[in-house]
Amino acid sequence: MNKSITVIGAGLAGCEAAWQAARLGAEVTLYEMKPKKKTPAHKSDTFAELVCSNSLRSAVLSNAVGLLKEELRRTSSLIMEAADACEVPAGSALAVDREKFSGYITEKIKNHPRIKVIEQELSSIPEDSITVVATGPLTSNSMAVYLKEYLNEKEFYFFDAAAPIVDASTINFDRAFYASRWDKGEAAYINCPMEKEEYDAFYEALINAKEAQIHDFDREEQKDLTVFEGCMPVEVMAKRGHDTLLFGPMKPVGLRDPRYPDKEFYAVVQLRQETLDKTMYNIVGFQTHLTFGEQKRVFSMIPGLENAEFLRYGVMHRNTYINSPKLLDETYALRRSPNVFFAGQMTGVEGYVESTASGLVAGINAAMYALGREKIDFPDTTAIGALAHYVSDENVTKFQPMNVNFGIIRPLEKRVKGGKAAKNEALANRALEELALLIPKLEETK
Repeated sequence: MNKSITVIGAGLAGCEAAWQAARLGAEVTLYEMKPKKKTPAHKSDTFAELVCSNSLRSAVLSNAVGLLKEELRRTSSLIMEAADACEVPAGSALAVDREKFSGYITEKIKNHPRIKVIEQELSSIPEDSITVVATGPLTSNSMAVYLKEYLNEKEFYFFDAAAPIVDASTINFDRAFYASRWDKGEAAYINCPMEKEEYDAFYEALINAKEAQIHDFDREEQKDLTVFEGCMPVEVMAKRGHDTLLFGPMKPVGLRDPRYPDKEFYAVVQLRQETLDKTMYNIVGFQTHLTFGEQKRVFSMIPGLENAEFLRYGVMHRNTYINSPKLLDETYALRRSPNVFFAGQMTGVEGYVESTASGLVAGINAAMYALGREKIDFPDTTAIGALAHYVSDENVTKFQPMNVNFGIIRPLEKRVKGGKAAKNEALANRALEELALLIPKLEETK
């Protein structure tokens, strides 16, 4: 068997897998179909493009995704290196300038001496090769058809969506104001408050707005629209009830206009910084698949966005994922073919950071396999390991995409006093201690 490694796809997972494998001493060939071919959701020619949001979510260790990010930093993650270098203010979250972030990763990958990049679409897994399949939730139709047959599995999919981006200079600050919830961190968000009458009118317009067809996907699939909860279109969420948005993306609690500190709002729409120069902001939690015309009409009803210029409208796309508990082991390798690994959202890990973690584990273990070294099983006491063990748990009968959370991390052996926060802190401390024991096995090849 060829001891070099083939990585298919230069998204977050593919880039992380290629970087880790090369860092450990393996020779890597990375195949990416862009810029020659793109999916309906991709816009740029660079690697690791962030399609939905520019946020990598919470940065605090008492949150599971914050712990996962810290674990990735300590295991020399390229994606986290890029995120920290391209960070934009986002309160207690980690958000990035998505163009700089993608450019940073592209440059690092293309300049690595052990990584060869080939701009070509692959529609099958190379025979007799150690391969990491990281074609992503936006896997091309030809590869999806191949994988369905190769895995002898019914194709799984769900839909998710991206939020619109507006020109910051066109926001009306007579109504909008800068603040972060509960004044945590700097005032990094633009907030557009609503009175009850304004919310009622907006709500009615939203739930009755025309939805767009999802291009390039089967009409049969669109009849049974299955959406992932973490990326649910705002109009779908709204149809669950009049007050649903008030407990979700339009929650006003903890937000005060510094000009009117005693005023309480009925609802608030938040916008998060997209670029370091603060020229672009996305509407937080407003993923959508309304038609572009309806997005302009309905979202312009938000106070402060009456004359906003939309630099990008929201879009919806299909995400493909496999039945990982049946197919994969805890290193993301196929049980039947240990030389073939899968990584990214197609494995059922949901989210940018989670995809990165799967790429890290797959890349490390593809390198270990190629170099004749013992594979690394990240323990389920760590966030990285808990995700790997969740997607490979053969006892899971109804598999659904999963964000990292403390519920999938092995419980503490002893009860901790101090409530949920103290327990999460103890889980995080244990995770980092156990991860430290693995680090010597992951030393970079000089």
